[in-house]
Amino acid sequence: MRIKKSGEKGFTLVELAIVLVIIGIIIGAVMKGQDLIDNARAKKVSTSINTWNMLTWAYMDRKGRFPGDSGRNGLIGDSAGEQTAAASAIGEMAASGTFTNPPDNPIAIGSYQFYVYIGYDSSGTTKNALVICKTVNCAATVFTSDELKLIEAVDTAIDGLSDAGLGQFRGATAVTLLPAAPTQINNRYAAAVTAVTAVSETTAGATAAWAITQNAAVWLFDRPY
Repeated sequence: MRIKKSGEKGFTLVELAIVLVIIGIIIGAVMKGQDLIDNARAKKVSTSINTWNMLTWAYMDRKGRFPGDSGRNGLIGDSAGEQTAAASAIGEMAASGTFTNPPDNPIAIGSYQFYVYIGYDSSGTTKNALVICKTVNCAATVFTSDELKLIEAVDTAIDGLSDAGLGQFRGATAVTLLPAAPTQINNRYAAAVTAVTAVSETTAGATAAWAITQNAAVWLFDRPY
């Protein structure tokens, strides 16, 4: 065992303080880096979802109707002829020759995937809706807390605040698609939304937290609740 000689010195308080400051800087940099990664992920999700929304309106400008509304009654996917993958809103926008480079569906963010579908809510509002689901068929698999952080960022970008029960972008606990098993059109999954159970479906809404009991988010993109 080495015995400390009387002439040897340990760390001074100044030296220890410097070490602690350096450690603090390193920890702060790591945490800041994670924040930047999370913000980049949230921005990609928000941008992709908003691009589908903008393409929906661009299709309206070109064709005089919404995609997925071959009946031209203003409602997307409300008839049998509009409830196939090819005839759905995503299907018509993803078809070759319609748009140069529509977003991917699903939207892949690292290990996360979000599926976007457009249609209308026959069960509550009877209005057009864009939904974001965790699974390809919008099954009951709920969002994780990390996925909810990205969904909340989209909510804030659209409504100006994060609240699952207020605004045009709300949480949902059930979504019905037709076909029930979406298929790919030009490498993008497509189906028509036919029903949504939102956290709150009243015009005023009711404040609610984004929670891991929710398996989808719904955006009434053309008319408010």
